[in-house]
Amino acid sequence: MPIDHKHPISGASYSAVELAEDNAAVLMLDQRRLPTEEIYERLRSSSEVARGIRDMVVRGAPAIGVAAAYGVVLAARQAKSLDELGALALEIRSARPTAVNLMWAVDRMLSAAQAFGRVDVAMLAAEARTLHRDDVAANRKLGALGAERVPDGATILTHCNAGALATGGYGSALGVIRAAVGAGKRVRVLADETRPYLQGLRLTAWELHQDGIPVEILTDGMAGWFFAQNAIDLSVVGADRIARNGDVANKIGTYSVACLSRAHERPFYVAAPWSTVDVDCATGESIPIEERSPTEITHFGGRRIAPEGVGARNPAFDVTPARLVNAIFTERGVIDPVNESSVTRLAGGA
Repeated sequence: MPIDHKHPISGASYSAVELAEDNAAVLMLDQRRLPTEEIYERLRSSSEVARGIRDMVVRGAPAIGVAAAYGVVLAARQAKSLDELGALALEIRSARPTAVNLMWAVDRMLSAAQAFGRVDVAMLAAEARTLHRDDVAANRKLGALGAERVPDGATILTHCNAGALATGGYGSALGVIRAAVGAGKRVRVLADETRPYLQGLRLTAWELHQDGIPVEILTDGMAGWFFAQNAIDLSVVGADRIARNGDVANKIGTYSVACLSRAHERPFYVAAPWSTVDVDCATGESIPIEERSPTEITHFGGRRIAPEGVGARNPAFDVTPARLVNAIFTERGVIDPVNESSVTRLAGGA
């Protein structure tokens, strides 16, 4: 079912995920089918929400967090006790291992239920919608902070999708770009296609084209050439988890973009809401990296394109060391320089 009105929380004409007005279903935009089809799945149980997260119907760390919160609301409709709610929520919490927003959102919802003292669907629905609103507000704030560092006339490289589709709305990396345009700056975007799910080609290009922001698509191997031609002024990406020392886990290929940015002396920025920062994770070495099915590499459109008998490696994320990141934009402020001291300073402002 298409959304034919502005979403009350994100303000957009489309939404990655939302809770039905009667709190009985989660509507999830199937991002695997964009840009050719805009189709919403109606999920009626917490297990269906967990599947939607696991199968990448919804993706992007903040959007996964919002989806998880709404999934806990559906779990509350099934649960007869706090213990049963916790057991149902565990399936959601374990759907994907890298995006810390998933665990953070489930824990926030369970803490709210524990504080209330019983399972209450209406209370948890209100908490989940507050979490969703908070994410949109955070993206708008961090986007404005990041936009200050975007020069007028800039050509910006981004990787994967960190826009409204990856968040509660507005976007993190694309929030920086949107805020720069809103401030009257002229920008052009080069979007890496982002194999194997092609989030840059299908989703980032779709979002920016809808907004009238000039965008062109690059294959993942082209960025080095454009850096060498001085055709890229800066890079900005999102994040799935940021360690206490400033190491950043993001979609596979991000580390390569960071290395190219440093080699060509161009700024490499990360934009993410504070919910993506994991102060309990000391360094990037402690971040679990999801390994997905090799068939996502060896097959395309349901058809095998690799030689029979040849396998594939498919890590979904990589880790960019803090030393390669020029700044991280969060709603609490800018982490610059990117190191443990800067992260813990902002963490203390909770």
